[in-house]
This record gives sequence, structure tokens and C-alpha cells, in this order.
Amino acid sequence: MQRTVVLNVVGLTRNLLGEHTPNINTLARQQCTDIKPVTPAVTCSAQATYLTGKRPSEHGIVANGWYFRDQNEVWLWRQSNKLIQAPKIWDMGRARNADFTCSNTFWWYAMATGADYTLTPRPLYCADGKKLPDCYTFPLELRDTLTEKLGTFPLFHFWGPATSVKSSRWIADAAMHVEREHQPTLQLVYLPHLDYCLQKFGPDGDIGKDLKEIDDLVGDLLTFFKAQGCNVILLSEYGIQPVNRPVHPNRILRDAGKLSLKVDLGREYLDFDTCRAFAMSDHQISHIYVQKPEDTAEIKALFEQTPGVAKVLEGAERAEYGLDHERAGELILLAEADSWFTYYYWNDENRAPDFAHQVEIHKKPGFDPCEMFFDPRLKFPKLKAARKVLQKKLGFRYVLDVISTDASQIKGSHGVSDGSEYSTPILMSSRPDLLPRGKLDATEVCELILQHIFNEVSPNVADVEATAIADKEPEETIDMSRKKDD
Repeated sequence: MQRTVVLNVVGLTRNLLGEHTPNINTLARQQCTDIKPVTPAVTCSAQATYLTGKRPSEHGIVANGWYFRDQNEVWLWRQSNKLIQAPKIWDMGRARNADFTCSNTFWWYAMATGADYTLTPRPLYCADGKKLPDCYTFPLELRDTLTEKLGTFPLFHFWGPATSVKSSRWIADAAMHVEREHQPTLQLVYLPHLDYCLQKFGPDGDIGKDLKEIDDLVGDLLTFFKAQGCNVILLSEYGIQPVNRPVHPNRILRDAGKLSLKVDLGREYLDFDTCRAFAMSDHQISHIYVQKPEDTAEIKALFEQTPGVAKVLEGAERAEYGLDHERAGELILLAEADSWFTYYYWNDENRAPDFAHQVEIHKKPGFDPCEMFFDPRLKFPKLKAARKVLQKKLGFRYVLDVISTDASQIKGSHGVSDGSEYSTPILMSSRPDLLPRGKLDATEVCELILQHIFNEVSPNVADVEATAIADKEPEETIDMSRKKDD
């Protein structure tokens, strides 16, 4: 077996490669392959597909979260690997060779897993209401080792208004530690840094500094793992498109009389079971759970007329996108390229739920990218946040309610690919001879990784046609435009 590392540089696409990414360019010059992403092209669904070779209709991860019908709850960002309803790459590897080992270094659904080593973000939720940065590892003692060596995992740089490259750097350092100590056959490394700036500023925004930061980090990892004798695969899960139009499915359902709202202390909360229909929105996809089947046709027609909605999938139509699964909504909305879906359902900001202005990924009934922004209505948001943190350190209860609900701030999103370079993830390898000719389907990535490990060459790899990228002077921008398929 040939030990292999997969670097998941989230959001990386051809149009981002250039003067700020010399280390990645070196790998891309050998061969850069486009990936046809899964739908929805979001973290949990994409990673589950890469790990299983299956679509969401088979592995069950229909978004970053869904309506758990038996619990009557919408939950995002669960962590149990048992939610993936298909064999994973470590199962396949062991079936080929019993000595195969795997480290899941921050890919999602990392708990309760069959991987040999696991690292994943896991804050400590204390009885007094405090949330402390931390991570979970297996073996359990690995957390103590990494904390002593690298410091506490920088959770608040992993998500929230303070996101930065620090979290990706910590993950990279942890990955190198795992390699030094354990030499797994396969290591899956998650580097999320670009995900943040691309959603905040858009792919055409001022992100040169961020590109350089992730490129420097990738350069360090390439040098290290190649020196260890490892194959290195660099890929992304999805591309992030520029957006300028937030769409609010729950507010549309509310205006149509389909929502049921429970009012507590003057604030509104969705009561899922008594709603006639509600939306669980996740970037550019929205699952509409229709509790009253007789409403389906009316609701479908309503969203087919909504600006920003490209398609409304019903019943068997979901199969075309690999989304015909019991966890999916009765209707599924796919956004136009310039649009994305919020979870917002209130019309009066004074009646917004108490979690709306907090980083509360487990309470919100949908994904909220505005958690990366301070509330623009606050005059001194960082000062308010600092005061709240001081309250926490002094042992007082506190509510860190400083987050924006201004959806217009979001400049990039993902979930539905229109085939443009903005929305097309890429893959490159230190073994370009193993890469296929033409575009790779997301479901083929799993087997390609295994081919790197077991030195198997797929029949369609022969006579690989490398992407034509001429050597440039260091100061010149490199043209990484996609090679057209023959």
C-alpha cells in the first residue's frame, strides 16, 4: 500500500489560482481535473459522497442537516458517523488489506466512526451556560497530547465573526503530528479557510491575503508529506459563486399561511409538527417539509413563481439530483446562481428568536452564514463582544448576541453548480498519471483515492491529457482556465 493524504481545500476552483497560489500552481501544472459536484454541494453531503462513492439518495446525507421526523426537530451539524448509510472508504480499504488504517482529520461526521484516528471540533458546553473551545479525538488521549503541543483548538477561529486561518493552521499541525506518530495509510485533512472569506466577500472580492495564507499552508503540507513518502491529493468539495439575492422561503410560507409559530417571551419559534409546511434552508438548497400533502401543488406553484428559485423538485423529480431519500423534503428548492436561501421566518426583528443574533449552529432550523458578521446596528460590536467574554471569564451568565441578521452582507454561496468555474471544484495529485481524462464525477473520488493507495490504474487513465498551463515567471498570473472536454 502507498500511504496517501487528501488535502481538502474548501472552495478552491480554477479561477482562484494565480499569483497568490504558487504552491498550489506547482501541483496544478501537472494535471488539474474538474469534479462534477454532488447536489447539494455542501460540506456534509459532498464529504459523505467522497467517503462512500454514493449520492445522497444512497448515503442519506441530504444537506448539512434535515428535519428528523421521528424527533420532530431540525438539526444541523450532527457528528455521528452512523448517520451515513453506506460503507466508508476505511471499510473499503480494510476489505482490500487488513493492515489499512485511516485518520479522519476534521472531515465531518467524525464521531462514532470506524476510522482508526479521529479529530473533530467539539466545544465544551458547561452547566453554567459557558461554551468553551475544544475538540474531540480518538484515541481520547490524543486530544490532551495535541492541546499540550498546539494549544486549545481555536474554535472561535473555525466559525463565527473571528474566523481566520488559525483554525486551518491548527488542523494542519495536528495532521503532521498524526503522520509523525501513527503513519496512517490514508489521512483526510480538512482546510476550511477559504470557505469563510469566499462567503463573506465573494470569489471576486479582495481575498488575495486569504489565498496566500492557504497557499502557504498547503505548501508546508506538500513539503512535509512528500518528504514522508506519501501520495498527496488536493481537492475541493464545491466552488462558491457570487450572490446578491437572499431568498426567504419560510417568510414566503408564512405569508401563505403555512407556518405555525409558538410565541415565547414575545419571540417567535417554529412549531414544526403543526406547520402545514416549513423550509430547512442550507446555502443554495432548501428542503420544504410539507406536513399537509394536500398543500403540495399549491406550494410548488408558489415557489415556481419566486425570483431566485431555479427549480422546484417534487417526488420522483428528486431522483435526477440524487435526492430521493426519506430525509429530504417533499419539495426541494434549488437556487439560481446569484441567489441563496435563508432560514429566516420572522417579519419583525423585535420578535426574532433569541438565537437569531448568536452563533447557534445547533438551534437554528437552517444554515446561517451571517454568523460570520457582527450586527451592523451595533456601534461597537467588538467592544460588546469583549465585555460578554469578560462576563464569561468572571463566571457570570451571558448571551453573546452580537451576530448580524442582514442577509445582504453575504457575497458568496454554494450548493447548486451551474457548471461555471465559480461552482466547479477541482482535484490534483502528486500522481498525475492516476488522474482520469476529462471531468471526474464526485462519486468517483472515493475509488480514485483507493487507486492511489493500492497503485491501481483505471483504464481511462491511459494517455492522460494534462491541463495546458504554460510556465510563467513568478510575478505573472497563471491562467488556470478549464480545458474544454473533447
